[in-house]
Amino acid sequence: MFGYHGKLLNVNLTTGEINDLPVPEQIAKDYLGGCGLSAHLIYPFVKAGMDPFGGDNPLVFAVGPYVGTPIPMVSRSSVCGVSPQTGYWGEATTGGIFPFRLKASGYDGIFITGKAQKPVYLAVIDGKAELRDASHLWGKDSYATQEILKKEINERGLSVSCIGKGGENLVKFAGVMNDEGRAAGRTGLGALMGSKKLKAVAVTGTKTVPVADEAKLREMSRQIREIMISRRASMMEYGTLGYMETGHVFGDTPSRYFTRGAFPVHRVSATAFRRNYTIETYACFGCPTMCGRHLKHFSKKLDSIDGPEYETAGVFGPLSWNFDTDSIVLANHFCNLHGIDTISAGVTIAYAMYLSEQGVLTEKKAGMKIEWGDGKTILKLLDLIVKREGIGDLLAEGTLGLARALGADPETVAAVKGLEVPMHDPRSTTGMALTYATGSRGACHLRGDYYTVDLGVRVPEYGIAPFDRFKAEGKAVMVAKHQNFKDLYDSITMCKFANATPTQMADLLNAVTGWSTTPADLLTIGERSMNIKRAISNKLGVNRSHDHMPRITIAPVPEGSTAGKSPDMDTLLKEYYEVRRWDWDTGKPKKEKLVELGLADVASDLWQ
Repeated sequence: MFGYHGKLLNVNLTTGEINDLPVPEQIAKDYLGGCGLSAHLIYPFVKAGMDPFGGDNPLVFAVGPYVGTPIPMVSRSSVCGVSPQTGYWGEATTGGIFPFRLKASGYDGIFITGKAQKPVYLAVIDGKAELRDASHLWGKDSYATQEILKKEINERGLSVSCIGKGGENLVKFAGVMNDEGRAAGRTGLGALMGSKKLKAVAVTGTKTVPVADEAKLREMSRQIREIMISRRASMMEYGTLGYMETGHVFGDTPSRYFTRGAFPVHRVSATAFRRNYTIETYACFGCPTMCGRHLKHFSKKLDSIDGPEYETAGVFGPLSWNFDTDSIVLANHFCNLHGIDTISAGVTIAYAMYLSEQGVLTEKKAGMKIEWGDGKTILKLLDLIVKREGIGDLLAEGTLGLARALGADPETVAAVKGLEVPMHDPRSTTGMALTYATGSRGACHLRGDYYTVDLGVRVPEYGIAPFDRFKAEGKAVMVAKHQNFKDLYDSITMCKFANATPTQMADLLNAVTGWSTTPADLLTIGERSMNIKRAISNKLGVNRSHDHMPRITIAPVPEGSTAGKSPDMDTLLKEYYEVRRWDWDTGKPKKEKLVELGLADVASDLWQ
């Protein structure tokens, strides 16, 4: 096989057994790698009513065929499993250098089952794997864990993926951290890792895989890199935070827990952060874009600190009605330090502020006063969440868990299938509302980022182009194609900021593998991935009723460019189900659709 090692490392934490799990070439062709391959491998383990914290819930790290090649912006890897946060399909992706080091260790991924009796970490060095005691690491934050293991293992190029106290304490939205502040943040897979008593995975090596046409691959990679460099200026200057002002103009940045359509954007814009701090840029391995931020000389204790990205600044800023940039920076740092998802953490805290204003969460119940815009309260609540102390124990369950505990109206829970809505307002574009409602992991702005389409981004090869962002009719067919396309990125493992065309992606894949994959084939691979993930969630209880946008996120707001607007979810969903060929009564992909996608075994299992 070109582009692959053709195997994952298979680790049973209960028995300590470690061996190889072969990946046949046809499976690689069908799923590519990353999230898609992980879904294929996890599906046989999924049982109705299964406990996400049970030892039979696999945890899978995986990369795709681009990783380890000269292609730019491909240092991406996935972490997948049944989500402790939602109880359904869970996935997250990350960047940094860890993906390249995982591929260089001699494997296309790591498949982990069982539970260790005491804390352990997994070391995979040049094709040799070993479980080692991690008792001395338990209780350490993610930065300290990475630093200790690099010194302890002392291997060149070592990269560490680990959990912090959030994962250890089973915070439902705990993430998995690597390369300092890089995060596989969403769906609570850090909690799954913590339940297995797996503190860290440390990888490095010198293993390479052959490519089919090295000369063509290098020339194509050079051309694409030049294109990426030519359009990187805004990302280098502002990172993703540069979207804040654009989002405000389009009504795409929610504020005051999804109840307002405007806010003083100048106080939390990228320009404000540039004005307030000394910022240095950094990049994931092999990336010319350099969207990462370090704030230098932040304080006497923190000479260098991760700068917040757009999503994080949004949840701890406008969504919480907080415009103190220092507290936003510190909240981001705290989440990275202890390994919790900034989006879910921030939305949950904003929900607590909303419920306090509504009189549902009283000062007596909370044990403290919780008010809009209080940066100090945000930091205190984050500390309580990680420790699972006081009101933090409830907040650690996320918005849905908090609402259930307090008897709050479910329509005030800004989450889909238990995953909190990110910082792209579903009122701003009907395509984004439909994407959230039907996303494979719940409300997700990356699978796919349809707001970019209605802002002008096109994928002509798939017929994806902007039209009236508030219109419902005719939008579903493009949303489904766009989801398939963006799901593909997380299987081939390429950064979505690469903005590669389908033809470029197919040509690169063929140069790596020697296959004859077409852009149409790639769209089918993305569709296959979307449907097997849907089938996993169906087995775990998802039906049509779960494809629902809560009222708090779509009720008209009085100001901003979305004033008075609300997406027509009935029209959107009916068209979408027809396009997808999903059954309206059950929410399952129809049997004939699964068979068409080469998922006959899934069809028989799901429709038995």
